[in-house]
Amino acid sequence: MSIRSLVTGGAGFIGSHVVDSLLDMGHEVVVLDDLSGGFVENVNPKATFIEGSIVDHELVNRVFDEHKFTYAYHLAAYAAEGLSHFIRRFNYTNNVVGSMNMIDAAVNHEVKCFVFTSSIAVYGPGQTPMIESMKPEPEDPYGIAKYSVELDLDAARRMFGLDSIIFRPHNVYGERQNSSDKYRNVIGIFMNQIMQGKPCTVFGDGEQTRAFTHIADIAPGIARCVDVPEAYNETFNIGADKPYTVNELATIVQKHMGADTGIEHLDARKEVVDAYSDHSKAEKLLGVKPTIELDEGIGRMVDWVKEVGPRASKEFEGIEIEKNLPPSWRTVVTA
Repeated sequence: MSIRSLVTGGAGFIGSHVVDSLLDMGHEVVVLDDLSGGFVENVNPKATFIEGSIVDHELVNRVFDEHKFTYAYHLAAYAAEGLSHFIRRFNYTNNVVGSMNMIDAAVNHEVKCFVFTSSIAVYGPGQTPMIESMKPEPEDPYGIAKYSVELDLDAARRMFGLDSIIFRPHNVYGERQNSSDKYRNVIGIFMNQIMQGKPCTVFGDGEQTRAFTHIADIAPGIARCVDVPEAYNETFNIGADKPYTVNELATIVQKHMGADTGIEHLDARKEVVDAYSDHSKAEKLLGVKPTIELDEGIGRMVDWVKEVGPRASKEFEGIEIEKNLPPSWRTVVTA
């Protein structure tokens, strides 16, 4: 009997790489994606693609009814931590209500395991290195949304016996990342700016630190976790170990892009200053260990992004709160 897996967000960055890994494992794969942040060309042609939103609960139920999934990999989300303060309704609708639609369907259709990509945003500030046993203290609506889904999965396990595996990845980059979104994906933003001859824009002094993770180091581990019984109902940090400042990142990106366009420092925004995690649990139970250094990974991504070329950044057309919105995020109105 064949194994059939659903991947929401499978036309997006991380999701499309998980789809590739699942296909390599011999799974039949169905992708559900509304293309709000992904691209249909990202979808492996061996997968079945359905265009639609997880917010549409009737569609979600039809897809589960038709395909009888063994596993559900839920990666669809609008992952913009900073912007989430200003789009609270949109954030919770997409990242919480949509996830509840998925959990409902997974319970009703007796999915064997529900794999969910959360975020290190659940930890909040001042907890480094971030360890899974720490009490989450998210400080932005995106992190709050992700943590609420984690809590609901725990409740669904206790009430309905739904097994799940939760991943908290961070600062993932690489081929197929959406470089046209000015609100998230700092490496893609930098590359897009450099290709247009613009300086890399950095909030604050640029000394905030992040551990940047190449997609090839995490996608296979996310895909194969369902084959590890010890991983069921566990939560895993997954990603790179070495933190870099954003200033260091900009220098590395410009080196590989072959252009020194400089750095433009913008007013600081409210964000976690230092964010990096401990990954010993993922290494022990899943055998996942990062091997791609930032310098190598940036080189790989540059080769891809130069083929794609610069993309015009899309404005978010639904800002709900203007107060304290960074000026660079304000919609540009032309006459």
